[in-house]
Amino acid sequence: MSPTSLEPLSDAALLPGRPPILHVEPREGAAAWAAEHREALRAQVTEHGVVLVRGLGLREADQVGAVFAELAGDLMAEREAFAPRQIHGPGLYSSTAWPTNQPMCMHHELSYTLDCPGLMLFACLEAPGEGGATAVADAERVLQALPTALSERFEREGWLLTRSYNDEIGASVAESFGTDDPAAIERYCKAHAIDFAWQPDGSLRTRQLRGAVVRHPLTGRRCWFNQIAFLNEWTLAPEVREYLVDVYGEDGLPFNTRFADSTPIGEDIIQLINSTYEAHTAREPWQAGDLMLVDNIRTAHSREAFTGERQVLVAMAEPQRLADSRPTGEAVRS
Repeated sequence: MSPTSLEPLSDAALLPGRPPILHVEPREGAAAWAAEHREALRAQVTEHGVVLVRGLGLREADQVGAVFAELAGDLMAEREAFAPRQIHGPGLYSSTAWPTNQPMCMHHELSYTLDCPGLMLFACLEAPGEGGATAVADAERVLQALPTALSERFEREGWLLTRSYNDEIGASVAESFGTDDPAAIERYCKAHAIDFAWQPDGSLRTRQLRGAVVRHPLTGRRCWFNQIAFLNEWTLAPEVREYLVDVYGEDGLPFNTRFADSTPIGEDIIQLINSTYEAHTAREPWQAGDLMLVDNIRTAHSREAFTGERQVLVAMAEPQRLADSRPTGEAVRS
């Protein structure tokens, strides 16, 4: 095996319903292996949209940070987070804090930002007892499977994300923007096409219109790229949604998504999107030491409910400002 090559993924590693899995036995440390095989491994991601590497034996955050740096270079600092994370190093985070008994449905990380990560990196330090997979779905296939009228409307008009920041639910203003200075927050919002309004109690509400379908920067193929379903009220567990509406009101939910003209997106549409994702989902239970690389534009990811302890570290890299991240008013077919 040459320093710039990897054994081709075998048929056994490309089974339906599972992400591509690459089994390795590094002779040196994990970071040295990552440096040696970076280009070949990234080629696998380009070809398949995702690859899970098994056998690196990742155990410590510093080790993971070194591997991520070899594979992706500079890591991104997260901005506009929807939920808090623990910081384990520059650009190295815990998984998003989320109830263990509730799944996080399919989404593309930070697809509502103007500068979104092109690459997601995951490393499992401790596998859960049951469940907890980081499942994936091909965004090209999901787009093709959605009803044409629905996907074309979202492609033409975009989708609206509304957020109401509070100290109870979701990321705080400081966690989301990296500061609690109102002037700095306003400058960020103006620079990133986010409408904002300070409420009488001092809290912040924002609105941002984003594109729902984008062209992949390398392949040019159209991808369903958004968080329309994930951040919508109807994806929440019924009892959670009822509580939040009761406490904060319909217009004060920590996050919600709407059509571009601000009309609500019906529960039936959200269920349709989520069921389409499920029909195109690939999953593999985590094993301690696993590494997974995900093309964030081509491939959506989720986190399934789990029992026991689960420690998965996450990083974002290769920021992309996509030309069609904001809707243009005309859907494009190809």
